[in-house]
Amino acid sequence: MEVNKKKQKFVKYLFTTLAFITCIMAAHAQPAEQQYDVAAYVWPAYQPDARFKDIGVFKDGKGEWEAIYNAKPKFPGHNQPHVPLWGYTNEADPKVMEKKIDAATSHGVNVFIYDWYWYDGKPWLENGVDKGFLGAKNNNKMKFYLMWANHDHSSYLDYTTDDKSKIYWHGGVDRPTFDKMVAHIIKDYFSKPNYYKINGEPVFSIYELSTFINGLGSIDAAKEALAYFTQKTKEAGFPGLHLQGVLWGAIPSGLSATPGDKTSTQNNVVLNLGLKSLTNYQWCHYVPMDRYDRWGDKAIEGWAKFNKDFTVPFFPHVSISWDPNPRYPGALQGMVTEANPKDFKRFLLQAKAYADAHPDQPKLITINAWNEWAEGSYLEPDKQHGYDYLDAVKEVFGKK
Repeated sequence: MEVNKKKQKFVKYLFTTLAFITCIMAAHAQPAEQQYDVAAYVWPAYQPDARFKDIGVFKDGKGEWEAIYNAKPKFPGHNQPHVPLWGYTNEADPKVMEKKIDAATSHGVNVFIYDWYWYDGKPWLENGVDKGFLGAKNNNKMKFYLMWANHDHSSYLDYTTDDKSKIYWHGGVDRPTFDKMVAHIIKDYFSKPNYYKINGEPVFSIYELSTFINGLGSIDAAKEALAYFTQKTKEAGFPGLHLQGVLWGAIPSGLSATPGDKTSTQNNVVLNLGLKSLTNYQWCHYVPMDRYDRWGDKAIEGWAKFNKDFTVPFFPHVSISWDPNPRYPGALQGMVTEANPKDFKRFLLQAKAYADAHPDQPKLITINAWNEWAEGSYLEPDKQHGYDYLDAVKEVFGKK
């Protein structure tokens, strides 16, 4: 009898101890890692950049928000102006970005891809990433990388005119300028612990490969420049450089980069330049305007072709919409209609399925965009949909 009592006490003690240890372990357990990298493009023009004065735009001092709150509907039911739920915030303010980082990461967006510019020998719109994002105390909660938006800069930001033909700055660069860029990128961005990497290699995306090639004079010169970039990245202590191309008509089909030259495929150009992956920036780059559900279905049909035509990984992309009318005061511009969070979620599920079907590549999905308000493509909450688009991301990709 005494033995049984002792045994019961021991068993009770054992269970109590195990329960206590379990509670301690649970309290100190790390949250589950998100399985997918969901990367949203960031258009860093919602801040008072000093160089806006050089091109005579946004005199209110709030960046492109000026075009947003001055937008007018162009037909009955046209959803303009878009009204941000958080107000017309300054994204070069670290406090503002702390709130946005919290909102993004809590909904499954764990990477920002910053549109990054270099015109006339110096960066442009850099305060969004330099002061806003990197100045935020919680920026370590999410990764970031750069997409060099190397297109010509025209009067497309001047929302007072439909004429977008004036060129202020050219996107092409010569070799000394490129080398200067490389030094800045490696020193001031790759060095950050939360810069996004694939297999330890910093990811750097190039928007217009044809502009890059033409600026340097030839595809061979472009190849040499990118090899130099890779070498300098290795010298900085990284195993290599992950060059990513934005897939649309700006990838030339011939190694000579001469229009009409079909001596090689786009894939050969990509391989020759040393690119390691491809993604999209916007579905409008390869799919005609349509109702959103049909537009997305058509865009996703292209993924199989991209996967077949290119030997480097293609990372699936989902766009939220396309409506550039805030930048045009007159004629109605081509736009996507009936965009909605329900279909957006459906497309995200297909992107997830694509990632799962390609286990040999990182589970990276890109989204246009975090804040392309002037193009109608944004995850940030507005007064029409609230947090519905962010909630869709969370339902598909958020931590379980």
